[in-house]
Amino acid sequence: MTRWLGVALLPRADHLRAAVHLQGDVGGGVQLRPTLHPDGNLPHVTVFQGPFADSLAPAEALEAIGASAVGSGLRGEVSLASTGVVYQPTGWLFLALERPPLLQALQTAVLAVLDPHLDRASFDGNKDVSRFTDDERASYERYGYRYTGDAYAPHVTLGRADEETALRLARTARDRVSLPKEWVFDRLSFYVMGEHGAHAETLLERPLGRR
Repeated sequence: MTRWLGVALLPRADHLRAAVHLQGDVGGGVQLRPTLHPDGNLPHVTVFQGPFADSLAPAEALEAIGASAVGSGLRGEVSLASTGVVYQPTGWLFLALERPPLLQALQTAVLAVLDPHLDRASFDGNKDVSRFTDDERASYERYGYRYTGDAYAPHVTLGRADEETALRLARTARDRVSLPKEWVFDRLSFYVMGEHGAHAETLLERPLGRR
């Protein structure tokens, strides 16, 4: 049976709460979907997500990924600078983050572990990719996920709205919202995908830097 799962970086507790509040601040009177919550749909930075076959053992995979993260220099916590609230087609609002080499190395490690277990028959071949960049289109064709390799765009998803509203909120966010300069992440998680790929349920967590 196909399982829709992902691997993510989770914010430190205080930054997790800050991200939940940020969604409300960015939305103003607009309810962005899905709603972030510290005890449910968690703010997170997806490293990879997609459909997986039963051959995937999440606990073993997360241990292998965590060990690779330590080898790449991710120990204890990682701070990522925010680059602003941005619009992403279609209708998405992202808290965009920097993409340092450490994070690129982490995604490479994740793909190496998870690629053999991808259920490629479950990729959506009818997905509208007309507004993807060339790199995003190539990423989707290979992995069923828009943001890998040169297309990797680390972000916290703040939610979705109709196109006109999302564009307006992204355009005015800088004037309305005080945005922290850095966000700190201290855990890896394996999660069940929910609405719009949300971090709906945590299967497993692993502190960054644990050997």
